[in-house]
Amino acid sequence: MSSWIDKSALSDLLSAGERQVLESVFAGRLAKNTVLFQPGDAVQGFAIVISGRVGVYLTGKTGREILLYDIVPGQTCVQSTLGILGDEAYSAEAICEEDCELALIPRDLFQKLLGTSPEFRKFVFGAFAERMQSMMHLLEQVAFVRVENRLAATLLQRADGDIVRATHQELATQIGSAREVISRRLEVLAKRGFLRLDRGEVTILDRTALQAFSKTS
Repeated sequence: MSSWIDKSALSDLLSAGERQVLESVFAGRLAKNTVLFQPGDAVQGFAIVISGRVGVYLTGKTGREILLYDIVPGQTCVQSTLGILGDEAYSAEAICEEDCELALIPRDLFQKLLGTSPEFRKFVFGAFAERMQSMMHLLEQVAFVRVENRLAATLLQRADGDIVRATHQELATQIGSAREVISRRLEVLAKRGFLRLDRGEVTILDRTALQAFSKTS
């Protein structure tokens, strides 16, 4: 059987010795909706997603959620990196959005490789920098882009063909708004002929108009 390393971005970076050390790291399968960690949990190791998708969410005091980022195959979790380097607990929640396969590098081994392997160090901090850039983009969107424009862009991004299979709450969580606000904005877009609303899904009727709307200020 092939190693989980062969399926990861580490495959071409490691020396033979480093690869041998990491061969002992467990890679397991987790079912959809499995909670990987919650706020306050101690960081046990450095997770690498091999297959599937993990969503990392932040919940405010009011109970409103926002999707901070998704972790897809080859990517890592900035929450885990921060937790190990800063010896801090998790401040967000991670949930398997699909059936997943993950490898968990124990924190002691992670710290050892970080100190001895330039290639591993480059991989970790390259992934960290990429994730921080995406979070800065999220902050910019939430702070400076109108809800309806973010909603239009999100619908286009999530569409499978012209169909978006998502509840109003899921869309609200992704863009950091309230379900009631998203429902009202969807009704407005539907009345303008951009889309049609059905239970649990949205059908895009005028992609060109929706794209233009998503870019208006």
